[in-house]
Amino acid sequence: MSEVKLSATPRNEFGKGAARRLRRDHLVPAVLYGHGTDPVHVALPGHATMLALKGNANALLTIEIEGKSQLALPKDVQRHPLKGSIEHLDLLIVRQGEKVTVDVPLHFAGDPAPGGLVQIELNSLSLEVEATHIPDGVEFSIEGLEVGAQVLAGSITLPSGATLIGDPEAIALIVSDLNRSGSDEPEAAEGEAAEATA
Repeated sequence: MSEVKLSATPRNEFGKGAARRLRRDHLVPAVLYGHGTDPVHVALPGHATMLALKGNANALLTIEIEGKSQLALPKDVQRHPLKGSIEHLDLLIVRQGEKVTVDVPLHFAGDPAPGGLVQIELNSLSLEVEATHIPDGVEFSIEGLEVGAQVLAGSITLPSGATLIGDPEAIALIVSDLNRSGSDEPEAAEGEAAEATA
């Protein structure tokens, strides 16, 4: 994962009015915290920040403020409910070599054996990884999996240096019988209709 550099300016005004003024100037109010330091309130360039976080909730950011650089991860992103624009950003300070826990997207590639219907139970995995080596995602091949097969979280090969956090027995994916699942639905519907009539 590559770092994204963002130039920040300190901010000394707080409250809704001050935040509105920043957004009007296409800036995003943000706060940097972590490692026992006092929170640092900054303003980030709106467009560049939006691009940095687009499709990547675990973007590693290099925040440049007053001649100093600080690595940080987005911890809480508040967005406008309609526009989707970033309203406020909480940034967690991290350091080289430090381990962090993040949720990483889980992608399944390939198709199961004929007659198999894929039921995805997990869309992401919680991993402990180095802050500077957060994977963009984890991919697992389900090519040719037979009906009845289950993929457990603990059976998924993780990127080098990553450790699974959570239950390794959690079901990530099930391959069910396409024909059976299709035939069950009308029968269930008929049963419900009969009950309603009764």
